Amino acid sequence: MAGAMIVLPAMDAIAKYMATFEGMSPGQITFYRFFFQLVCTLPILFAIFGWNALHAKRPWMNLLRGALHGAASLLFFAAVKYMPLADVFAIYFVEPFMLAGLSALFLGEKVGWRRWAAIVVGFGGAMIVIQPSYEIFGLKALLPVACAFLFSLYLFMNRAIGMADSPLTMQTMAGIGGTVFMTAALFVGNGFGVSDFDVSLPSSGLGLLLLVILGSLSGYVHMIVVRAFRMAPLSLLAPFQYFEIISATVLGYALFGDFPSFSKWIGILIIVASGLFIIWRERVQARSLKAA
Repeated sequence: MAGAMIVLPAMDAIAKYMATFEGMSPGQITFYRFFFQLVCTLPILFAIFGWNALHAKRPWMNLLRGALHGAASLLFFAAVKYMPLADVFAIYFVEPFMLAGLSALFLGEKVGWRRWAAIVVGFGGAMIVIQPSYEIFGLKALLPVACAFLFSLYLFMNRAIGMADSPLTMQTMAGIGGTVFMTAALFVGNGFGVSDFDVSLPSSGLGLLLLVILGSLSGYVHMIVVRAFRMAPLSLLAPFQYFEIISATVLGYALFGDFPSFSKWIGILIIVASGLFIIWRERVQARSLKAA
């Protein structure tokens, strides 16, 4: 899990590079991300399981999972086109708070006043990061928030699917769902003349190589994440998600010269502290239920 979280921001750095230096639209980058994910995982799936591998036990839920992931990735790649990587990740990390709230509202999970308070404080930290970004980028600063909401729904789908299919099958089906969703999104967005859905091919051999790496990282690293969640409880693995902020900050500074301001670091620390508190409370509650 730790390794996956350190590597994942490389995907977003590639997306930002393609948008900044190759002039490719976020919609097209997202399409290639899922297309090359499918290209990379499908042969391995067939080699291991044969044609029966596509007979997933819950195919439509896996395809919907891929579509949700596609929509979330689109919003995230659009955000990194306009904003520094570390800022986008910091705002995106309202996702654990959304997931806790959704669990309470729709799954009936008990969320006490301490965790609700941590959710409110965490959103306050996000506002510290969003406020200067909003003044500079406008409504685009809210793209990571929308991404976080869609990704929290995607995590719900992971929970709903459970152990029905193998991680390799789940990632391949997600690749199909994401590719189909992005094909439709590109068709509609480009038809309405939205620049973030412009259709183009890579302008260089390096660009094509980076897109293949983007899809490969997506398929294999997310497969590792799925595997990790089958081997250890959510409350144990969730804190490792914050490793992404470290990796994103390093890549953002090394590749694009972006570094969070002091006020944004304060917001980041509040978000991380609130998220860790929620995770800690979940572990305490789980232990008390076992003891009972």
